[in-house]
Amino acid sequence: MTLRLRLLLAQAPLALALVLVGVVAVITLARLGRSGQRILQDNYRSVLAAQRMTEQLERMDSAALFIVAGELERGQAQQAAQRQGLESELRLQESNVTEPGEAESTHRLRVGWERYQTAYDGFLTQSSEVERKAVYFRSIEPAFREVKDAASAVLALNQDAMVHKSEELRRQSDRVNTLMVLAVLAAFGVGLFASTTLTHRALRPVSVLSQAVRRLGRGDYAVRAVVEGRDEIAQLGQDFNSMAEALQQYRQSSLGELLQAQAASQATIDSLPDPVVVFGADGVLLNVNRSAEDVLKLSLEGGGDVLGRVVPEAREVVERVRGHVLGGKGAYQPRGYEEAVRVELAEGDRWLLPRGSPVYGETGEVVGATVILQDVTRLRRFDELKNDLVATVAHEFRTPLTSLRMAVHLVAEGMVGAVTEKQADLLFAAREDCERLQGIVDDLLDLSRIQAGQLRLEVRRVSPAELVDAALDSQRAAAGERGVRLAKQVGMDVESVDVDPDRLGLVLGNLVGNGVKHTPAGGEVEVRVAREGTRVRFEVRDTGEGIAPEQQGRIFEKFYRAPGAPVGGAGLGLSIAKEVVQAHGGELGVVSAPGRGSTFWFTLPQPTVVESA
Repeated sequence: MTLRLRLLLAQAPLALALVLVGVVAVITLARLGRSGQRILQDNYRSVLAAQRMTEQLERMDSAALFIVAGELERGQAQQAAQRQGLESELRLQESNVTEPGEAESTHRLRVGWERYQTAYDGFLTQSSEVERKAVYFRSIEPAFREVKDAASAVLALNQDAMVHKSEELRRQSDRVNTLMVLAVLAAFGVGLFASTTLTHRALRPVSVLSQAVRRLGRGDYAVRAVVEGRDEIAQLGQDFNSMAEALQQYRQSSLGELLQAQAASQATIDSLPDPVVVFGADGVLLNVNRSAEDVLKLSLEGGGDVLGRVVPEAREVVERVRGHVLGGKGAYQPRGYEEAVRVELAEGDRWLLPRGSPVYGETGEVVGATVILQDVTRLRRFDELKNDLVATVAHEFRTPLTSLRMAVHLVAEGMVGAVTEKQADLLFAAREDCERLQGIVDDLLDLSRIQAGQLRLEVRRVSPAELVDAALDSQRAAAGERGVRLAKQVGMDVESVDVDPDRLGLVLGNLVGNGVKHTPAGGEVEVRVAREGTRVRFEVRDTGEGIAPEQQGRIFEKFYRAPGAPVGGAGLGLSIAKEVVQAHGGELGVVSAPGRGSTFWFTLPQPTVVESA
């Protein structure tokens, strides 16, 4: 028997109960209908006949009064018209005797009617009005009363019978309602019980199969679903048992290989010198290597918030990289060595640079994240040594370069004697190179101060318009030589900013100068200042050749020079500008596309307005 047939049979008792209730309801309603019909058939005809006889008697009595009053022809015509109708109704009543005592009342009506007709015929034979009047009051009027009383008795008898039958019908209707309610409840209870029992028996194998599936999900590969029968669930149970047996064989055959592979992978990550931390899709720590245990003090056996035992700086970096990868943003790559975090250890400080990569499942979704903290301690020390060397060289260059600039200036101005035109050209070129070298030395010294944390800002409240005007004035000569227009647009809602005007002026001047260098003749460099929420945004837009996307991420690196860049400088201007803006609590970036110009922007905090008391 199939499962579908079982379920259908389980619903059969409930359907049978509904059919039974319907049959009982049809029979009961039919009985009620016949009872009401009997009331109309048995009594209504007699009531109607009695009422008509009463009316016809009254008309005959009126006809007798017409005759007494002298209207002989009118009275005779009226009484003759009523006799036949009254006789017909009386015969109808005599053939419709249905109630106890109705026969006696009908017989009395017949006797009274015969007597009334005899008296009425005698009344009509009288010739004088006096005699008619005497006969009316002596014979007609008493006979009329007798017949009318007999008709009223028949009428009352049938009306009472109709009332009694109607009351009986009401009581019967109440009994039927009670019977129907009880029948519906009984049928529903029996049908529901039978259907529930049969459905439970039909679905019991499903419960057995469900328990087996849960045990298999917990790793019990020896479980089997015992389901008897030949229906679909039994077939499903057999298929489940086959699957469980195949999984058990697969586990037994591959368990050793899996354990060996796991041990090999663990040994591999343990051999890495850098800390490696593996998280699950829910952010829970899954695995660490020996370096992570030694450096970060992480352990899978600690329980609780395992990252809580990591130093705050390293914990913040690990959580940030984990959130980036698990948030679906792809692999995490550091922007530079400045993202390295310092961890204090007994053998000395170590600098760790974070990287992160996602772990993908079979369907391509992210099921975990691997965070690697690359040890860049030696590279950072080399970088510090390089910076120290650059700062030392720049500082040593400064004094002789100043003397050289002064000597070239004195010779070019003819202070030590006249110079020829050819000599003047050579001295002018030498002076320009000295100025360029002086700019490079100043940039190197500024960079060394920034990296050493010695950059001090003298902050004061200034107008953005003043900063923009100063930056544009410093580049007007170069812009005029190249045929580039300079423009500005300062929002009216930006009244002032809290900055170091000298340092920020160098930033704006550097950005405007770069725009002039990379904008062809007839182009334009525009500086815009506007309020953006709680910050002030500065933009330097040019109509130059633009920057390729692959170069935009590197132009803020130290000593980086884009291919095709004009000769001059050491590639430190944008790097220093970024450091200065960040020292003010802002951000610096670029929006550019090849052939569409570039827009360098930076933001500064909106100054706090202090209300006077």
